[in-house]
Amino acid sequence: MSGLDLVLRRARIAGRGDALADIGIAAGRIAAISPVIASDAPVEDLDGRIVVPGFVESHVHLDKSCLLERCGHAPTLAEAIGAVAAAKRGFTVEDVYSRGRATLEKAILHGTTRMRTHVEIDPRVGLRGFEAVRGLKADYAWAIELQICVFPQEGLLNDPGAEELLIEAIERGADLIGGCPYTDSDPHGHIARIFDIAGRHDLDIDFHLDFHLDPARGDLAEVCRQARARGWGGRVAVGHVTTLSALAPEALAAAERMMADAGVALTVLPSTDLFLMGRASTHLVPRGVAPAHRLAGRGVTCSISTNNVLNPFTPFGDCSLIRMANLYANVAQLGSLEEMRLCLDMVTAAPARLMNLADYGVEPGNPADLVVLDARAEGMAVAELAAPLFGLKAGRRTFTRPAAVLHAPGAARAGGAVSAA
Repeated sequence: MSGLDLVLRRARIAGRGDALADIGIAAGRIAAISPVIASDAPVEDLDGRIVVPGFVESHVHLDKSCLLERCGHAPTLAEAIGAVAAAKRGFTVEDVYSRGRATLEKAILHGTTRMRTHVEIDPRVGLRGFEAVRGLKADYAWAIELQICVFPQEGLLNDPGAEELLIEAIERGADLIGGCPYTDSDPHGHIARIFDIAGRHDLDIDFHLDFHLDPARGDLAEVCRQARARGWGGRVAVGHVTTLSALAPEALAAAERMMADAGVALTVLPSTDLFLMGRASTHLVPRGVAPAHRLAGRGVTCSISTNNVLNPFTPFGDCSLIRMANLYANVAQLGSLEEMRLCLDMVTAAPARLMNLADYGVEPGNPADLVVLDARAEGMAVAELAAPLFGLKAGRRTFTRPAAVLHAPGAARAGGAVSAA
């Protein structure tokens, strides 16, 4: 085949079964996928390793990452919100950009090619976080595509000036709007206002929702009702919803049907949800992680994501989505290879659907956004925390993480090494 720039030989493409295939790349796009591609283009032999179209981070906070040394540890959700609320008064565009860059580069090195980042907008921080993340979006477009979701972390109806700033951010290029009803004095009014703004500006919506463990209270039903009433199905996502983990089977089944019928997607955030939920328990501490795999089986689009990195909400994190998928599998007690394959789907194809990405996937004609994992089975990639070996964005290599090599005592004298791959 002529006109190719690169051929990835003997790839095992995620979602296509075990058969190996060659992937031909030309002009930044996937030109062909075939069992064998005859070409004189440069070749990279993958030896049966898994290829994904990059990991998709559907819920992260670049603007308030890497605050641990500044804010310390806040043991409850309310204290974490308060600690960051105090710190962000001193944020500058340069400060947010620097911390966000460190987090973004970690994500790129771990194989993330698409990302939705939530950015706080309110009268304390103004648009400084938004301006910094908008700069990151432009400066790192060579490696990753960012969606910017602007949202009011500390309320909306009870926070004069927040709505005007949200509108200004939207007019200056924000991609979608979010909400946080549980911090507002009128949660249902908050939800309605976010839907109003989204309708006027034709935006998708992504709520922080029901971040507690009391199934007797919550706003999921209202979000679903509004999504149905306004015809916004397929354009609404909700993050956390830890109350789902506290529902009895019959109530959980009803919630699954409600979300599927309304077209409302779910993002679970295992690291943060595990860290902050159940802190009042002295024993038999609840996990507090919504059972995304069960909802996915009932037709709800579900993703697994990172949320916070090195801040009071989550004082750890390396931006590895394969690690987050593995963490979720542990928490949800998923042990079969098929269940772990589903976890891989929830950090790749499922969040791509949640974010309405039209050009995602290893298919001819799509951008050659590809990441090679050091594994030869999708489920084992999650089980073994497979390392991303290298990635391409529009056919251009964006990072390389060479496979580990064992240096056995005799290997050096023999002039070789023993590869762990």
